[in-house]
Amino acid sequence: MYQQLQNKEYPLAVIGLGYVGLPVALAFAKKLRVIGFDINPQRIEMLNRQEDPSGELDSSEFEGCDIYFTHDLDVLREARFFVVAVPTPIDNSNSPDLKPLLSASTTVGKVLKKGDYVVYESTVYPGCTEEDCVPVLERESGLKFGVDFKVGYSPERINPGDKEHTLATIVKVVSGCDAETLETVGKTYELVVSAGVHRASSIKVAEAAKIIENTQRDLNIALMNELSMIFNRMGINTYEVLAAAGTKWNFLKFTPGLVGGHCIGVDPYYLTYKASKLGHNPNVILSGRNINDGMAAYIASNCLKLMLKNSEKHLTALKVLVMGATFKENVQDIRNSKVADIIRELKEFNVHVEVIDPHADSHELQEEYGFGLVAEAGKDYDAVIVAVNHREYLDLDETYFKSITRRHAVLIDVKGIYRYKIQQMQYWSL
Repeated sequence: MYQQLQNKEYPLAVIGLGYVGLPVALAFAKKLRVIGFDINPQRIEMLNRQEDPSGELDSSEFEGCDIYFTHDLDVLREARFFVVAVPTPIDNSNSPDLKPLLSASTTVGKVLKKGDYVVYESTVYPGCTEEDCVPVLERESGLKFGVDFKVGYSPERINPGDKEHTLATIVKVVSGCDAETLETVGKTYELVVSAGVHRASSIKVAEAAKIIENTQRDLNIALMNELSMIFNRMGINTYEVLAAAGTKWNFLKFTPGLVGGHCIGVDPYYLTYKASKLGHNPNVILSGRNINDGMAAYIASNCLKLMLKNSEKHLTALKVLVMGATFKENVQDIRNSKVADIIRELKEFNVHVEVIDPHADSHELQEEYGFGLVAEAGKDYDAVIVAVNHREYLDLDETYFKSITRRHAVLIDVKGIYRYKIQQMQYWSL
């Protein structure tokens, strides 16, 4: 299979061309013949114009790529090696939503042939690939797993907005259903990952490795958030504490903040779901999730208290500007943005809220969360919440904030980017 791919006898196919799938497809397309498959026709149209719908890659990334973008199942049949890179979200009850993954498995199963390989990149709980996805492949294809087709798992590690840690520069974990598959999958990814690959002993080990990467970060941020709450009651600046503690060589340098997005705020629930099914109550992980999921309400509550303390106006007469709506800085990705929760909390008290963001799409925000963006910041705000530290906000100073706010307004600096810079306004940060 590896040699056939190298000789371009058969194409490699990537199913799902979002934040993860597209960079993977383009990287392989510089070495192999590739089919980029997505069920969204509008996305395919944009990709054929060399436009990344996610806004992560510019047109130059498409140059020199042997790739054909399609939503046609008949074209997908030509492939012999399939990489599945679709989202794995959670539902309203924080349980895994496997619909996109199982739908993609159904699609691949319909075109699967004897001798084909299927590699999953989507983040899942240990056992999901073999227990949930493989049966779909067998059902749709009529083939036998391990005999007629092979399966591997190689968790994605792409970080949206990060131009330093890319597919090529991060060690890739790979796994396979047997030794031959492991070697084939490993050698295939070595074509595009200059940092090298780590061959895991089993698919479950690779699945577990991915799920604990983000669970560990989630727990560390939860600790920082809880410390921030404690230090706020003590009148201590959290960032000054962290700067002092960080002088020790083995202190882990995490900071408090909102935890949203499609990874850190989601993946731990996949692990806790599986743990609960096995009869174990994952207290520590769920405690961290509870703290991080509550940070938006905590920030909104402190904003409300400070505004009411400084103003004689009724809540309904108060006006707040929220700066930043994406789930992290310098990206247009709004998936699972916790800023939306801050806005929702404020609006529950009938506070007038306006939102600006240089990266987010107003229509997408309206569709997803029920609010859009204003073209530019107005005047006479009772509070400004800098929720996302976009590069466009880093050089703003107190003069700017005073120019758009009322007297006695409060500046809520979620990530502490203006600490030591605000002297006259009332200032609060995590």
